[in-house]
Amino acid sequence: MRKGTLFFLMFAIVFSFASIFQPVKAAEEVVYIVPLEKEVERGLAAFLERSIEEAEEADADAIIFDINTPGGAVTAATEISEIFNKTELETIAFVNPDAISAGAYIALNADEIYMTQSGKMGAASIIDSAGNEADNKAQSYWLSAMETAAESSNRDPKIAMAMADETIDLSEYDLPQRQLLTLTATKAYEVGYSEGTVANLDALLDQLGYTDAEVRTIEPTFLENLARFITHPVVVPILLSIAGLGLVVELYSPGFGVPGIMGISSLLLFFYGHLVAGLAGFEVVFLFLIGVALIIAEFYIPGGIVGIIGLIAVLASILLAGSSIVFMGIALSIALLVAVIGMVIMVKFLGKNLHLLKKFILSDSTSTESGYVSNVNRLELIGKIGVTRTPLRPSGTIVIDDEPIDAVTEGGYIDRQKNVKVVKVEGSRIVVREVD
Repeated sequence: MRKGTLFFLMFAIVFSFASIFQPVKAAEEVVYIVPLEKEVERGLAAFLERSIEEAEEADADAIIFDINTPGGAVTAATEISEIFNKTELETIAFVNPDAISAGAYIALNADEIYMTQSGKMGAASIIDSAGNEADNKAQSYWLSAMETAAESSNRDPKIAMAMADETIDLSEYDLPQRQLLTLTATKAYEVGYSEGTVANLDALLDQLGYTDAEVRTIEPTFLENLARFITHPVVVPILLSIAGLGLVVELYSPGFGVPGIMGISSLLLFFYGHLVAGLAGFEVVFLFLIGVALIIAEFYIPGGIVGIIGLIAVLASILLAGSSIVFMGIALSIALLVAVIGMVIMVKFLGKNLHLLKKFILSDSTSTESGYVSNVNRLELIGKIGVTRTPLRPSGTIVIDDEPIDAVTEGGYIDRQKNVKVVKVEGSRIVVREVD
């Protein structure tokens, strides 16, 4: 009996250790779905970077980008492609339904591409900020980028280049000629630009073998959406214009009110959005604050140099806050033009009544009527009689009540020891006339 008990205890101990080192069953597969919607800009790049980092930390099996975009900024699309290429996760582009222009370039940088039945991908010409066709240098760069993206995923680069250049010959594929290429789902599959056509995300998961996988969808936060809105190419010049106009109107407003709050709030929103989007660093904000401090110091330090340096620092911080100095220069020029027009209108209707700067600007006129004189007026001398001490030719010295006074005649000559009468006083000029 004792031997049986001992044997049982030894068996239990060995079984316990064996269970410890027994391989654990593999965890459930995890797939992340990330929406890639609206225009491609720097705020979207920051959101996608966060999403990929979160998927990597969760050790996800794949990440699906649900693409529906009309395109956007080339710089942002290039950055997104770099983010795609850095991750070791399986990246899948799901064109649902449009990947146009920069969206097509982003899709080409994914490991696989799937499309809905109504999906379209292409029309990737590059245009400048004014909406015109970009110069040859920019076109050459973009064609090279499209070619490289296609080659990286083992696709025919000619088709990708035809999306950006209408002169590319694609006669062997029976595709439209002399126009920017846009692939439908059927054509994309035929030419090897799509791994398949599916009805929706659930069908895509089934086709990829992730039917039973845990699906996690990442949505942009409110702050990320706000940053995307603020950094939109149309919103940036509007925001800067509101800031400039608000501060100009505040100069003519008594106290500190709504215009000043609007101006400062617009600037804060501008820098906040660009910080969240990753366009600007804290060094840009620090440069802006230094500029503001120098402008305020100009009110107390004469010379004007400090204020000029402060203004340059503020303008430089705004230019450096964006992804493109050229675009920020255009936006800043628009804002300055709006501010100048606002100032002209305010001067026309309100004159030079600058309430905010009233303490630093001399607004009183230095006229005699206002009580300002360069010396004392001896008005009490008018009508008094004096005696000339020296000949007046026509100026000289007279004596009134034993007080020597400099005086002038009305134009004639008066000899010494003659009686004269004060007839006019103009500041320090005392005019006399000879009397009997």
